[in-house]
Amino acid sequence: MLDVVPVVAVVLAAVACVLAALALRRTAARPTGAGVDALPEDVHGLRQEVAALKAENADALRHLSVVRYDAFGDVGGHLSWSLAVLDDAGHGVVLTSIHGRSEARTYAKSISSWTCEQQLSPEEEEAIEHARP
Repeated sequence: MLDVVPVVAVVLAAVACVLAALALRRTAARPTGAGVDALPEDVHGLRQEVAALKAENADALRHLSVVRYDAFGDVGGHLSWSLAVLDDAGHGVVLTSIHGRSEARTYAKSISSWTCEQQLSPEEEEAIEHARP
C-alpha cells in the first residue's frame, strides 16, 4: 500500500501539469485588447469628457505665486507683496502692493506669454518665475 502513494502523487502531478498547460494555451489564444475599439462605449464617452476638461482647464488661472518683501528700509515686516496669477500659457496678471510708513499703493500689470510690456520689479519677476509650472 505504501508503494501506491508515490505513484498516485506522480499521476496527480502529471494531471495538474496538463491542466495548467491547457489553461495557459487558452489564455494565450484570447485576444488581449484589440485596441481602443474593443473598449465599452462608456469608456469612449469618459475619454471625450476628460479631453474636453483638459482643454477647458488650459486657460484657467491656476499658477499662483506670492513674494513678500520690505519695499523700504524704514518699514519692516514684509508688508509689501507681489502676486502672480497665470494660466498654462503664461497669460494673466501680476498684482503688487507696496506698503510705506504712511500709505500703500497697489499696481496691476498684464502678463502675456510669461512677459510684460511694462517694466517689472525684481520681486514681480520672481513671482512670475515661481508661478511657472
